[in-house]
Amino acid sequence: MAPEPALRLRGITKKYGTVIACDNVDLTVERGEIHGLLGENGAGKSTLMRILLGLETRDAGTVARDGHTVTITGPRDAAAHGIGMVHQHLSLIDPLTVWENVVLGDPGPVRRAAARAGVRAVAEHYGLVIDPDAPVGTLSAGERQRVELIKCLRRDPAVLIMDEPTSVLTRAESAELFTVLRRAVTAEDRAVVLISHKLTEITTATDRVTVMRAGRVVLRRTTAATTETELARQMIDRETTTPGTPPHPTPPAAPAAPGAALRLTGLTVPPGLNDLHLTVQPGEIAGLYGPEGNGQKTLEDILSGLTVPHAGTVEIAGTAVDLHRPGALTAAGLGIVPEDRHRTGIIADLNVAQNLLMTRLGDVSGRVLIDRRRLHRQAQALVDEYGITTHSLDTPLRHLSGGNQQRVVLARALSGRPRVLVAAQPTHGLDVGAAEDLYTRLRRCAVDGIAVLIISTDLDELLALTTRLAVILHGRIVGELPTAQADPQQLGLLIGGAT
Repeated sequence: MAPEPALRLRGITKKYGTVIACDNVDLTVERGEIHGLLGENGAGKSTLMRILLGLETRDAGTVARDGHTVTITGPRDAAAHGIGMVHQHLSLIDPLTVWENVVLGDPGPVRRAAARAGVRAVAEHYGLVIDPDAPVGTLSAGERQRVELIKCLRRDPAVLIMDEPTSVLTRAESAELFTVLRRAVTAEDRAVVLISHKLTEITTATDRVTVMRAGRVVLRRTTAATTETELARQMIDRETTTPGTPPHPTPPAAPAAPGAALRLTGLTVPPGLNDLHLTVQPGEIAGLYGPEGNGQKTLEDILSGLTVPHAGTVEIAGTAVDLHRPGALTAAGLGIVPEDRHRTGIIADLNVAQNLLMTRLGDVSGRVLIDRRRLHRQAQALVDEYGITTHSLDTPLRHLSGGNQQRVVLARALSGRPRVLVAAQPTHGLDVGAAEDLYTRLRRCAVDGIAVLIISTDLDELLALTTRLAVILHGRIVGELPTAQADPQQLGLLIGGAT
């Protein structure tokens, strides 16, 4: 007889009032396979996985592991049944070191030397380079994701669920991760569920794929028997021009301008940045590319006003900004879409209106207090303009999908009519439809004369969106070239230290 599947979900249903998040969902995952799970933000994928981990209570349906029906009431139950998950939104404790975060929650006494050695062994086995003694608060988003992966893999799960695992990894890092996963499912007989919005990633890394839309399964197929075009159409129920990549051609290069909209000169913050110089012209979309952890996060913190550099200047439209003064960058005309919207882009417990206008409270204030009518009027205008889907302006932002949260961040950044827009990993965790909408808005910014700087590890995204690429390595720009002349080999040489 054929072995039972590693995981079988049958008839999973979950309702929130009148909203059906999961509607009679079936999902089967075999040992020795990587199973892709696709769907737009809000399609029901996250709810399904939360039910599997015991974080949500299902209204109907069953869960079986290796043919045995199981009851899972929380993450400990899930782990006991051999189910582990690396979440898209990381939950680490910043003051603790890498190894302390990894062993957090282990029963019994913790032996430091053994714990550090164990973390290092798992990291080396899976090719996840990390310093066990580094405080998590000092790590980039990509490095933090490696910590979550190590934390999960250390528990040796039979079923491993990975939610957007490569969203902040470079192409080379992603390829290495999938090589390791393929070896794990083949040699170690694991089952992997890969949740990803990158269609190329799904078609190249998985064996079978399930597509969800509006809470229901709309497609089950072996990956070899489908295409990116079909998957995109099934996900969003309409045609996309080029699945997985920006749908329009790269905009024309910005015309020569008398002065840069953004000029970074000699920015230094040891050990993150080392004498970084970069300019962006009005109407230009420039890209900053490089392996995660080479100073991108430090640069983002400077441009967010969270870090003051030890040396160097930031000029907006030819005027140096006083980086010691809170709010000076925003006042000078810089808008920012941060890499990790949940840490620095939104306040999840505030409502939609408050998040949209939090940087412009003077526009909606009366003599003493905030004018609620004015707040709602301006917020509603932004909701309409940016296509933000929400039941109410008073809905806490945590209840919105990832794509709608990102629209809130972008709407707030652009509502102040900035001269410069900086977007870090702008499509992190977004599905094809939401990413297309964001690409269109970024191009519109350039057409309107805004200087756009995209900081990303997604090379395909940068090649399709930008007119010029700058490569960052060890905290400094090591090369710049027109996007039309860029190819992976050239960029690989620059990242490898060639000049």
